[in-house]
Amino acid sequence: MNNEFANESPKKDLGFILSLFALLFFTMMGIGIDADEYSQHTEVNIPEWYFYLIFTIDFLMVLGLVLIFFYRKIGVFLFPAALVGHFISHSYFLSTFLYTDVTNMFLFIGVGLLAIIPKWQFFK
Repeated sequence: MNNEFANESPKKDLGFILSLFALLFFTMMGIGIDADEYSQHTEVNIPEWYFYLIFTIDFLMVLGLVLIFFYRKIGVFLFPAALVGHFISHSYFLSTFLYTDVTNMFLFIGVGLLAIIPKWQFFK
């Protein structure tokens, strides 16, 4: 594996930036859904503690993307773990299926890792 990406530079290229932007875009869409649920939580009877949980998970997702941008390995593991936690929280507590989370996971696996794997040798 070390020889396969020997010509790779630590410079963040356009594909790397665009893949992170796409992941951030769908993450922000999920945060928008959570904010909308919070604005209606009294009518829908969602408990207040749920939003502490879900907004913490949202923060961890954005933090994971920032860490990936700065070439930190923990971000590559934190982002999908938080994303799965976000999806499970919505499915379990609210019985909602978020297509933004599913699309975000497809983007992370299909496009994000395609940009991250060649740069892996520069991650700390």
